[in-house]
Amino acid sequence: MSAIAFTLGPFTVRWYGVLIVGGIILAVFISSRLAARCNIPFDSLLDLALVCVPLGLLCARLYYVVFNWPYYSAHPEHILAIWRGGLAIHGAILGGALGVWLVAHRQKIPFLLWADLIVPGLILAQAIGRWGNFFNQEAYGYETDLPWAMFIDGAYRHPTFLYESIWDALGFGLLLTLSLRRPPALRPTGSIAACYLIYYSLGRFFIEHFRTDSLMFGPLRAAQLISIIGMLLGGLLLYYSRQNQTPAAGKSQPRRGKR
Repeated sequence: MSAIAFTLGPFTVRWYGVLIVGGIILAVFISSRLAARCNIPFDSLLDLALVCVPLGLLCARLYYVVFNWPYYSAHPEHILAIWRGGLAIHGAILGGALGVWLVAHRQKIPFLLWADLIVPGLILAQAIGRWGNFFNQEAYGYETDLPWAMFIDGAYRHPTFLYESIWDALGFGLLLTLSLRRPPALRPTGSIAACYLIYYSLGRFFIEHFRTDSLMFGPLRAAQLISIIGMLLGGLLLYYSRQNQTPAAGKSQPRRGKR
């Protein structure tokens, strides 16, 4: 399986990049439809995306490089080579969350409201992006003789990228259903983001056990440690949102779109 999608003159376009960009575009589209239900104009979402996407990609790469510093300190020329793989979703989430906080503060739109509107599209983008790992032949698991094993790197292995892609796709269905089931004005702000943190972190915790290339934090798998923190934060946020019962629309008056 070739990692290259196509070539255009001197430029080589890889499937990894195509899938990530495609996932981002689809996530922005889904978020725009959900934002419209809260009377938030597309221009506000576009402003958010223009900050969060670059910051998320930067932090995704920085996270990966930091946890693989022994390799990158010896090969600094590879630090910027993201087409070779190496974007950590937890870094992207942290960077994206920072971007949302910065832009939400300027727009005077609640941070948790933006988070609720973004996470359904985000988890779908994650499901699509995981297939970039397939084309790059990375993020796979231990050898196994299970019927669904894939031949990767000279052996039949757990296709952990497939496990996570399926988990994320199911999560998209769940989060979208929760988002559409009740009018925004009747849903506690932050509840959808809380469900995302709990759901994604739960799946990632167990899937990470099968991987052979986990980023490590001392003797611990970094993704499992972050997943535990994510589930705890999600639980606290869900409790907070239900206790406060802040409506997901009507609390603030979003600024009008640019003309």
